[in-house]
Amino acid sequence: MLGTLGSVLPALKSLVLVEHSGVAGPDGVQRLAEGLGAGALPAVTRLFLVNMNVGKAGASELAATLGRGALPRLKRLVLIDDAIGDAALVALAPALRRLPALEELSLIVNPLGDEGLAALVAPPPPAGALPSPTGVLTKLKMLSLNGTQVSDAGWSAALAAALDGGALPLLEGLCHFGIPASAAARAAVHHAREALARGREPPFLPVPS
Repeated sequence: MLGTLGSVLPALKSLVLVEHSGVAGPDGVQRLAEGLGAGALPAVTRLFLVNMNVGKAGASELAATLGRGALPRLKRLVLIDDAIGDAALVALAPALRRLPALEELSLIVNPLGDEGLAALVAPPPPAGALPSPTGVLTKLKMLSLNGTQVSDAGWSAALAAALDGGALPLLEGLCHFGIPASAAARAAVHHAREALARGREPPFLPVPS
């Protein structure tokens, strides 16, 4: 029902769905997404899905929904404890990378790992190559991966490479508490982020005497 109402809620800015009962079926998000047509929820900038068992089926349908033009102004997407593993994030990543306004993405306490993260933050092609059809996260400022299964391969290889390659040009915050990546891998990403921040700082101009 909520999905079918998406087209008649032009002023709704925030949608928060939290499952407390433990009795919701596994297809709830899938059915919600199926009901959202092109242009649905045009003013929504914040979408929270918590303990909703999104899974691969829900992620695939949500990706299709975004591809149809729903939620065109989405800035903050929070998916917490939603059973999003690698296959689910691989299905959802291309749609997320095409969102023109996405500034914050939280994937806390989901079983995703290196494959899913690589699909999300893959760096752009080398200079002179054709642009990626799946876009890049050009406006993302905050990425939260607390409690996921990202290890060294995803952390130091995929994420550090994405930062070095310019796929996350505005990233300021990165949450990674409780992941299995090593201290060395985290340090590699930290250094890449520091280099990125230095590149954003305006050049020093001396004050005329």
